[in-house]
Amino acid sequence: MKILMIGHYPPHGGGIANHLDSLVGELRKKHEVHVLTYGPINPRPFERELVHQVVIPNVFGIRGTSFSLLAAKKIVELHERFKFDIFHAHFVGTTSYAGVLAGKKTGVPLVVTAHGSDLDFMSKLPLGRYFVKKSLMEANVVVAVSHYLAKKALSLGAGNVCVVPNGIKALHPYPLRQEYITFIGALREYKNPGLIIELARAFPGERFLIAGDGPLRKILEASAPSNVRFLGYRRDIDRILSQSKVLILPSRREGFGLVVLEANSLGVPAVGSTAGGIPELIRDGKNGFLFESFEELVEILKTLLDMKRIRKSGHIGRRISAKYTWQEIAGRIEEIYLNLTS
Repeated sequence: MKILMIGHYPPHGGGIANHLDSLVGELRKKHEVHVLTYGPINPRPFERELVHQVVIPNVFGIRGTSFSLLAAKKIVELHERFKFDIFHAHFVGTTSYAGVLAGKKTGVPLVVTAHGSDLDFMSKLPLGRYFVKKSLMEANVVVAVSHYLAKKALSLGAGNVCVVPNGIKALHPYPLRQEYITFIGALREYKNPGLIIELARAFPGERFLIAGDGPLRKILEASAPSNVRFLGYRRDIDRILSQSKVLILPSRREGFGLVVLEANSLGVPAVGSTAGGIPELIRDGKNGFLFESFEELVEILKTLLDMKRIRKSGHIGRRISAKYTWQEIAGRIEEIYLNLTS
């Protein structure tokens, strides 16, 4: 099967690029997989012939729309050359709309994956809502990474929706040195990192790590007590999690919450808000806990901050996270492709 993926891809960073990198790597064991991404980039040497790009103006407000139009044209050109069986766009909005336009011209089936911020944020913008709704209605299959997003996709007009979660890469098993309460994520309002600062004040005897960067960093650093360390953007989250007692995910919106599984895979329990797809990953009282208010979070930590309880929750977390392998996820995506092309 010949597959064209459309979306952010290494050397770009971020959740979608990492998702696509893992999915493509697994699918290439059996299929020819090409990628069309935002340029300019310098593709990795081992896949230079398989990664294509559209160079777009780096101007805020027109990047996405420019990509839709230029990428659609490029997809048609690539299809004339390679004869793809499937187009698969990642991120519902301008990226997926390129697949919609190209699909109409070529007749190739289109799969679109909703990752979270596309349905939670893009769908609320005037022009973004048009791209989102049109993509959801025109796609042959919409893949949602959580049941929360699947319901949202259906409410926005999607027809055929399947839930296929994210997978996790195997992380390096550093020796556990469980010393910190940890937050990993973008320092933006919707991730609610300010709650960690409040928590650090409520637990002055504990040490906290904040790994991530973003527009709130300076404000958070200025207000943080001395028991909080800011690490900035880091790629070695396996090392950071191996030093953690507990992961805190206090997001106000979250399409999936991959960091919960990453923490669990290393034996670290997670405490998360009830937003978005987080309750689908945290089985309350088993691999972690869910909270709705700050007061509830404080009470949970008072109970959980006991090494015997942490180890028990971490052990359950390892078992749960083991089900989210990329081999399993790619197999489910492949099944969708086969149903569309058979």
